[in-house]
Amino acid sequence: MSDRDEDALVAAVAADPRYAALVRQRSRLGWSLSALIFIAFVGYLLLIAFDKSLLATPIGAGVTSLGIPVGLGLILLAIALTGVYVARANSDYDARMAAILKDHGA
Repeated sequence: MSDRDEDALVAAVAADPRYAALVRQRSRLGWSLSALIFIAFVGYLLLIAFDKSLLATPIGAGVTSLGIPVGLGLILLAIALTGVYVARANSDYDARMAAILKDHGA
């Protein structure tokens, strides 16, 4: 594919309303998941800053405090949200993008 053909394909895809809708939906999901993890991280930092005693509360008779599983939960939340995005991209966004490209002869 020559540069001219590639430029024409990019312009045609960019003008496709299905592509614009796809970009909007993908962006909305990305920003929503980003906001969720941001709020969770800021909440954890605020707990560290303003209620250290809550996070220092021991769990059972051991030496592990509540802050350890909460911090681990935050890490697992980030991994899970990444999985949500990847699953959505693989199951929906990729197929829709492939259909758009196919319709434009790519």
